[in-house]
Amino acid sequence: MTSRQVVNRVCALVPKKTRVGHCGTLDPLATGVLIVCVGPATRLIQFGQAAPKHYVGTFRLGLSSDTEDISGTVQTHDGPAVTREQLEAILPNFVGKIAQRPPAFSALRVDGKRAYDLARAGKEVHLESREITISSLSVVDFNFPDFQLDIKCGSGTYVRSLGRDIAEALGTHAVMTDLVRAGIGDFHAADTVPLDELNSDNVEQHFLPPQSLIRDMATTVLVDDEFEKLQDGNWIRRDMPDGVEDLAAYDSDGRLVVVLKKDSGRLFVPKINFAKHWKAMLG
Repeated sequence: MTSRQVVNRVCALVPKKTRVGHCGTLDPLATGVLIVCVGPATRLIQFGQAAPKHYVGTFRLGLSSDTEDISGTVQTHDGPAVTREQLEAILPNFVGKIAQRPPAFSALRVDGKRAYDLARAGKEVHLESREITISSLSVVDFNFPDFQLDIKCGSGTYVRSLGRDIAEALGTHAVMTDLVRAGIGDFHAADTVPLDELNSDNVEQHFLPPQSLIRDMATTVLVDDEFEKLQDGNWIRRDMPDGVEDLAAYDSDGRLVVVLKKDSGRLFVPKINFAKHWKAMLG
C-alpha cells in the first residue's frame, strides 16, 4: 500500500471535501509510522515532514536492483564475504552531514515529472547528490548476507540509498529487503493505530490536536485584540530568545490560532493562520 492509498482510506472515513494529507511518503515496501493530517491540520504538514525520522532497515548483500530494494529487477553479484566487524567499522563514515544521491525510483521531480515515472518508462534518470543528516547508525542484527540497521536521520534521507552506499564502501552491493519507520519526531510506533482498525465511527477518537506537530516550537498566548489583528494579517510584538524564528500563538482557551514567523526585531507576522477557522467555528 502506498502512502497516497492510506490518505485515500482516511478520506473515506471523514466528511466529504475534508482535506487530508500525510507528513512524508513511506515506500510501498515499508511499514510503520505515517502521520495523517485532517482538515486545517494539513497546513502544518511541513513541520511533520521536517521532523527527524527513526528507521529500522534490513538489507541483503551481493544484490542490486533498479529500485535499490528487493521489489525491483534484482541482479546477483559476486562480492566479498563481509563480516559484522567490517560493517560496524565503516558506519561512522555515514554519520553526520553526508552527500547522498537519491534513487531513480523516487517521488522527486525531474523537469516537472516524477523520477519514478521516468524510470518506469525506461528513461535515464540523473539526480544530483544532496546533503542529508544521519544522527545515529548502528547494527541491530548481522547474519551474512543479511544485516539490519537502526537509523536516526533527518528529512530527505533515502534508507535504500544508504544501504547501497554502505555496501559500495564495503566493495559490494546491497538491496533493502524490509523497512520499518519506528518514529517521526515525537510520534512513535507504539502510539499509532493500525489502519484496518479505523472506521467512520471511531476515526475522530484517534485525532490529535494540530499542535502535536509543533510541540517543540516556542509559544505565546494572545491578549486583548491580538486575535483580531492576526486574523487580518497584522503583526504582533514579542520578546523572544535569539534563534526563535517560528512562534505558535494560542488563545486563552489553548486553541492554536496562528504560527508566526519572525519579521524583524521583536515583530512576528502570520505564517499559517487559523484565526478565521476558529472565528467561523465559534461564531
